[in-house]
Amino acid sequence: MSVEVVMPKMGESIQEGTILRWVKKVGDKVERDEVIVEISTDKVDTEVPSPSAGVISQILFAEGDVVEVGKVIVVLNGESVSVPATAPVPATATAPVPVPVPATALANAPAPLTGAGDVEVVMPKMGESIQEGTVLRWVKKLGDKVERDEVLLEISTDKVDTEVPSPTAGVLSAVLANEGDVVEVGKVVARIAVSGTVSAPVSAPVSAPVSAPAQAPLQATVHGAVPRQSGGRFYSPLVRSISASENISVGELDAITGTGLEGRVTKTDVQAFLAKRGNGHVAALAIAPAPAATALALVLNAPMAGGESEIIPMDRMRQLISEHMTRSKQTSAHVTSVAEVDVTGIVKLREKYKDSFQKREGFKLTYNPFFGWAVCEGVKAYPRINVSVDGKNIIQHKRVHLGMATALPDGNLIVPVIKNADTLNITGVGRVMNDLALRARSKKLTPDDISGGTITVTNVGSFGSLFGTPVINQPQTAIIGIGAIQKRPVVRELDGEDVIVIRSMVYLSITYDHRVIDGALATQALAAMSRALESVNESTVTL
Repeated sequence: MSVEVVMPKMGESIQEGTILRWVKKVGDKVERDEVIVEISTDKVDTEVPSPSAGVISQILFAEGDVVEVGKVIVVLNGESVSVPATAPVPATATAPVPVPVPATALANAPAPLTGAGDVEVVMPKMGESIQEGTVLRWVKKLGDKVERDEVLLEISTDKVDTEVPSPTAGVLSAVLANEGDVVEVGKVVARIAVSGTVSAPVSAPVSAPVSAPAQAPLQATVHGAVPRQSGGRFYSPLVRSISASENISVGELDAITGTGLEGRVTKTDVQAFLAKRGNGHVAALAIAPAPAATALALVLNAPMAGGESEIIPMDRMRQLISEHMTRSKQTSAHVTSVAEVDVTGIVKLREKYKDSFQKREGFKLTYNPFFGWAVCEGVKAYPRINVSVDGKNIIQHKRVHLGMATALPDGNLIVPVIKNADTLNITGVGRVMNDLALRARSKKLTPDDISGGTITVTNVGSFGSLFGTPVINQPQTAIIGIGAIQKRPVVRELDGEDVIVIRSMVYLSITYDHRVIDGALATQALAAMSRALESVNESTVTL
């Protein structure tokens, strides 16, 4: 039986989506919940999982096509599914359609009825690797009347922040998760009563009510409402909401340089704009009498000490980085060893071939591929640094999946992974590094691109640092730091005499988990990496 998969609706204002990348092709066999296609809306970039196991028989749109919500984009020859997980409720319906929906269905899928007139709203699955989400803010409160597709709450996963729309019109009769709660995918977070009568609304089992946000949004009184589209640029509901509460005009929004897909303005961009604008936005607001929690929020968000300091909220990615780094320090016994490496041969080789390399490959030859290759050479010589820890067991990885710390335009950090890096030469490492870096900075990485790393390399020297002591990227047990390449006077022996010569030198560091890697092993591996780097010259390497 054929199963149609449609362009999903990812929020009240979303009317279309763009096909970013087909993960599967015609003829491919797919499992239920396996990602078929990556899409982009003016709110999020996300993945569309298969609602059923089967074989892809038709792909109806090409990469780059803009498709209206509800249109069929791919057809499966399914096994036992009669209704697609993403099938929309007809616009003329007056009650929710009682269709069984898998827990992994997207947020817009019709929710199952739990009784006469009640519809459950579950934590949606926003991608194959996503197992939980955090409740950021309840937009509606208990007893509120809601329309179908009207936003109920905002959630965050480790990939995206997004909104969860109501699957039906009705009244919010139960709120089962608090702001800040981490909820597993598929668990019920709210109930909508559609029978017309609501009895004893149910709130989440906590002492503090969650029906109203702790920080009430301030109402803009100077500028008009921000439209969905201005000058060819789309503004998401979240950006428009922040703009309204912070009194940001359309003109100011249009002037912000967007870091999102195709230059779209993100929540982070707006927060950065507010930070630069300083206390001007506070003075422009008409502040009505507020409860204590709101008044406290106003004080915390205002610049301090006469404008000398200000509070800048962490965005979601920065929060995740903070948690990850703190957990790493609490988990591993960090030790760092440093070596000094003569990379004069690499510098000369790159200078000689960089133009021809760029003409042939289409991207610039940097020093990073040389270091990535050398790390793999060190791991081949001393594979016991390519391990992770599972309780009281050491997991020895047979292949080198090399993580590469990459700075993003918004100041955050991500670590895409070069799979099987130990099978590549210097040019091969460079090709994969360039591809991953480009896709990281344009937000086109897949979950697989950032998972499975066994050891990581980070180039602190690209920002001018001589060397660094980076934090281990859990669950790995070693990370290599590359310092700045500098010309320095060094002592060399020539014809039995010590002479001072000018060489291109770099500090290379290895930070390792002393629970499973001892100093002798780490420094031997570091020495092997150093020897690999010093062996590179025109006679030993072909680019």
